[in-house]
Amino acid sequence: MTIGNAPIAAALACLLGLGASGMAAAQEAYRIQPGDVLQIEVIEDPSLNRSTLVSPDGRITIPLAGGIQAGGRTVEQVQSDLTARLAPNFTAPPNVFVGIAQLAPDEIEPPAVPAEEPTIDVYVVGEAAQSGKLTVEPGTTLLQFLAEMGGFSEFAATKRIQLRRTDPATGQETIYAIDYGAIEQGRSNAGSVTLAEGDVLVIPQRRLFE
Repeated sequence: MTIGNAPIAAALACLLGLGASGMAAAQEAYRIQPGDVLQIEVIEDPSLNRSTLVSPDGRITIPLAGGIQAGGRTVEQVQSDLTARLAPNFTAPPNVFVGIAQLAPDEIEPPAVPAEEPTIDVYVVGEAAQSGKLTVEPGTTLLQFLAEMGGFSEFAATKRIQLRRTDPATGQETIYAIDYGAIEQGRSNAGSVTLAEGDVLVIPQRRLFE
């Protein structure tokens, strides 16, 4: 059995909590892990020489030998298995050497989670097709929001809509009077007002002769 180089051997010894004197024992005791890179050398056929990554299921694939379970086994066990699998392809058992070229990273980073798109909460009170709290994208205009809530009920006083906005710094509320009819007729640009977090839209009920 051989280990690819001294730094890898030292890393194995360190991994198992051993000093330099226990390095050889560390190499023999180390169990191969998914993510390790193994160095394969076949003296009789250099075309088989290669570095191969241990797959997540612990297997490696070598020409003429097929798939071999490496995860959870020692380097020496893999070397013995590989030699036996390659032997039928040679007149005499080949000289096969397996070493660890690179250890798997200590931690595998989880896949990045896409960041959630920011949203704001706007509230509707009164004669709307959909009242309560509605969550919309930042930058949503008043006219777009009216479409989001599905319009008005048949009893809505659309000329007396109120947009109530509270300043989060001072707590002071400002009330804006909105005439939906004027927006429809192009006489008001209130529909292009950008809504803010916590805005409240009040839609009163129409009076008897309104």
